[in-house]
Amino acid sequence: MKGEILRFTTAGSVDDGKSTLIGRLLYDSKSIFQDQLASIEATSKRKGLDEIDFSLLTDGLKDEREQGITIDVAYRYFTTPKRKFIIADTPGHIQYTRNMVTGASTANAALILIDARNGVVEQTKRHSYIASLLQIPHVIVCINKMDLVDFKREAYNEIIESYSDFASKLDIQDFKFIPISALKGDNVVNRSENMPWYEGPTLLYSLENIQVANDTNHLDFRLSIQTVIRPKTKEHHDFRGYAGRISSGILRVGDEITVLPSQLKSTVKMIHGAQGEVNEGFAPQSVCIELEDDLDVGRSSMIVKNNNQPNQNQEIDAMICWLGDQPMNLNNKYIIKHTTIEGRALIKEIVYSLDLNTISRRTGETQIKMNDIARIKLKTNTPLFYDAYRKNRATGSFILIDENNFNTVGAGMINS
Repeated sequence: MKGEILRFTTAGSVDDGKSTLIGRLLYDSKSIFQDQLASIEATSKRKGLDEIDFSLLTDGLKDEREQGITIDVAYRYFTTPKRKFIIADTPGHIQYTRNMVTGASTANAALILIDARNGVVEQTKRHSYIASLLQIPHVIVCINKMDLVDFKREAYNEIIESYSDFASKLDIQDFKFIPISALKGDNVVNRSENMPWYEGPTLLYSLENIQVANDTNHLDFRLSIQTVIRPKTKEHHDFRGYAGRISSGILRVGDEITVLPSQLKSTVKMIHGAQGEVNEGFAPQSVCIELEDDLDVGRSSMIVKNNNQPNQNQEIDAMICWLGDQPMNLNNKYIIKHTTIEGRALIKEIVYSLDLNTISRRTGETQIKMNDIARIKLKTNTPLFYDAYRKNRATGSFILIDENNFNTVGAGMINS
């Protein structure tokens, strides 16, 4: 696990203390520079505060918003002796639903903040549903501002009961609760002396010990070809290598494979990794493989195992988050990018859209507006090789692009 990267996203309502939590996490883990610390200490004093305002560490993002700069997601990085972390700091407002989807799409874990005074609110349900929809494997519910409820265990237990009842309806495999005070630092990096009744781990310990290796699909081998390598040098005159990033599964020298869409078969001759020749490759490594036979393989081809192939279809059933300023209407046409395939897609049906306030479905819709999430059916002009998103996030996702301005307008997750 040492050196392993954990990507996590944060979500919370406007005043749940998300910025303060990120600042406290960076400060207590000694992940900020001395000049940064001196700056926020000075600013806190000028504001007349008795304590350091850790939310100032993320104020750059707020200043940019005040200047009218459009921001999707702000990323922050820090390291502990045990692992590396990438934080996707996403806005929590309802009008920024698309931003959370963007930041959470590659996350291993989600931190959902709840104000201990307010309990489970609509934003909590909205963010939890999105985490479930995006199949984020691990959810940590941080019940913040425990100092404002006198660190009472009863307040913590009430929120656990309320959230657990709601979460039972979602597809969240692993979630845990931690009572914290981001302002005071209780249970963020150091254990709280104010809550001796809590015997669980701190937030940082939980983040350091999340097992992300088990989240990868090691069963279904998928390699979407990005390029064919033909050096044609004197030493490698006949070399033909197929390069790409392994989406899932494991490939070994000697394995029998099938190339899609041609269904041509061959055997793996060699596998070249970042450090040279290897006996096996596995997700999410980038590799170049040689086959025993010279096949017609190019970008947009997919290499799979003979007895384990993905779905292949032009009729796609998917959930989509609409990112575009202009609505998505029935029969609209878009560019679709899926793995290394680029084609055209037609919106055939809007099955329903989601009311994220009540987590209910709306039927009979003829268009989807920005930040809406909906289930749609589309048809592509070329077959896609895909798995259900819940089974494989890499081969189960796609984006839609406006043909006129080439803006990314939709992020999709294939159902089956």
